Parts: sequence; structure tokens; C-alpha cells
Amino acid sequence: MSDEIARPIPKVRVALLFGGRSGEHAISAATAAGVMKAINRDKYEVLPVGITRDGQWVLTGGDSTRWELAASKLPEVTSDAGSAVATLADLGQVDVVFPLLHGPFGEDGTIQGLLELADVRYVGAGVLASAVGMDKHFMKIVFAGHGLPVGPYVVITNRDWERNQADVLARAQQLTYPVFVKPARAGSSLGVTRVDDPADLVKAIEEARFHDPKVLVEQGIEGREIECAVLGGRDGGPPRASVPGEIVVDHDQAEFYDFEAKYLGGTQARTQAPADLPEHVAERVRDLAVRAFEAIDAEGLARVDTFVTPQGEVVINEINTMPGFTPISMYSKMWEASGLSYSDLVDELIQLALERPTGLR
Repeated sequence: MSDEIARPIPKVRVALLFGGRSGEHAISAATAAGVMKAINRDKYEVLPVGITRDGQWVLTGGDSTRWELAASKLPEVTSDAGSAVATLADLGQVDVVFPLLHGPFGEDGTIQGLLELADVRYVGAGVLASAVGMDKHFMKIVFAGHGLPVGPYVVITNRDWERNQADVLARAQQLTYPVFVKPARAGSSLGVTRVDDPADLVKAIEEARFHDPKVLVEQGIEGREIECAVLGGRDGGPPRASVPGEIVVDHDQAEFYDFEAKYLGGTQARTQAPADLPEHVAERVRDLAVRAFEAIDAEGLARVDTFVTPQGEVVINEINTMPGFTPISMYSKMWEASGLSYSDLVDELIQLALERPTGLR
């Protein structure tokens, strides 16, 4: 028997990117806090990298509590949060990047393109899928092209709004009220307004334009808000869908599932997983979620949001390629209800990223 002492297996080095330049900066930081707590430190070496609102990268410490959400103070990455990172090379050898970034400059293909150029593996969708999933206009075009059900909507570009508001409003008036006005490339319910009276439409459009010069006006669909979480398949297998979950909004307190209810523990809404649905409807939701995932060529993870009408029809609202990912987020709760814990989910996503190559695939 050899007297040589067995060398420990080197840990996989995982860089967590969070914060960022979008309006969802605080949500991204909260997501990172959850992952920092759940990740297996015996298996992974974690490099927390915060990105300030002006785009500076900072290698922060591993204290997750400073990034947790609180109603009194939202977390924010600042330049003094740690040591500055000038280039990816400053991080040393990184096996995989977990880009916990929501919104523009992170979830939209930009950071994915940077990582592809650097030949670094990363969690989640690639460049094109991230870009399509971020832009609700092109997302709906792709879904419709694949025969997936989407609701009526109108797109308002910056040029349209500045040149001919009357024409824009006339097109929007063709929709049945209520309508929902939202930024085309934002999430976390930022800039979203329910409009019941056409007289309030201009104000709602301007509110959405504060977050994005490109705006969608979507016809409201009567029905339950049902979501489904999707994971990429292992070893070339098909995507996997969780049990569906439901957002139950108390309409006496809120018109829709807003930022406070999602992240700050508001009482306006509650989540339920699994959703109480007839089996055939639940299977329809799961099937459409997987088909939406495949339609945009997503990888890793996505949350697909749908409406289930009183008649049992399922309409796709949108797909999120880097959904809210805190322990209390719907994505993780749906997988927990499906038998996959939060820590195991984090591990699964990293393993999926390590399994696939960078570049064309």
C-alpha cells in the first residue's frame, strides 16, 4: 500500500455575477444571497463578483446577509464593496460563471456574449435565447412562429412614440380593456401598469418608457396566473418541467403581482405550488413550458408564465431565462414541490453548465 497521502479533489471554481446596471439590481443581489447560502462549499469554491450600477466589477466577500432584501433598504453593490476587477483574468482560473443578473446588461445576451468570447462556461441560456427571452416583442413573434398561443398586443417603439402618438394610441385602442402596459425589456414588474380607462393610457406608456423606450401594450386575459419552471436536460436529454405553480392575487389590495408582493413580503398575493389544476390542464401547462423553452433555444433554466382561462385554455405570457432565483421565488418553490431542493437545484444548474461546451453548439 502506498504511503502517499491522497490529495484532495480540487473544487470547481464558480464566479457568481450579481448586481448590474439594470433596474433589477437589488433583485439580482438578493438572488446571489440565496445562492451563496445554498451552494455546497465542500464541492465549489465561490467567487462573489458584484457589478455596480455604473458597470464596475468588484470581488466582494462571502457575507450573504449584506445582499438580502429588506423593505427598509434594498441591497446595492458599490465600488467600495470589495477589490476592483479590471478583467476576467483578475479572477484567475474560473470553471463556470453563474450570471445571476436580471434585466438589460445581464439577462439579455450581453454578458453571455462576453463569456463566449472569453471561452468560459456559464449557467443558463446562450446569447440568442437570452436576447429573445429579454425582448417581449420578439419573444412573442418566435412563440407565434412555433404555433404557441399568445395574447393580443401592440408594440410601441421609441420612433413610433416620438413621431406619431395619435397613430400609436389608435392601434392600442383596438385592444380590449383592461390592458397592461410594460417595458419590452424589463422584469420584476418594474414599470408595469394596469389600465382600465383609455384616458390613463398615455401616463402608463410614459411610466414604462422610463424603464425602456420600447413598450408593449398587452390585452388583459381573464384567468389564473400559472407558472412552470423548466430545467435543461442532462446528457442531451429533453428539457424537464416542474409541477405548475400559481400566483393568487388579492385584488382588494393590488391589481396584479407587483414588486412588493414578489420580493418584500407584501400580503397582496401568495404563491402556491403545486397549483390546484385538473391533471390535463397541468400537463398542458408543462407541455407548453417545454415547447416555449425549446422555441427560443433556451438552455439551463427558464420560468414560463401563462394564463389559464375559465374555459381551461392556456395562453403563454412570457419566458424568463434568468428568473427570480431566491429561496422564496416561484422558480425554486416549484422545483421544491417537484422534489428538488434549492441547494440541489443550484448544483444541478452548475453541472448543466459544466456539461456543455462554449461556442457554437
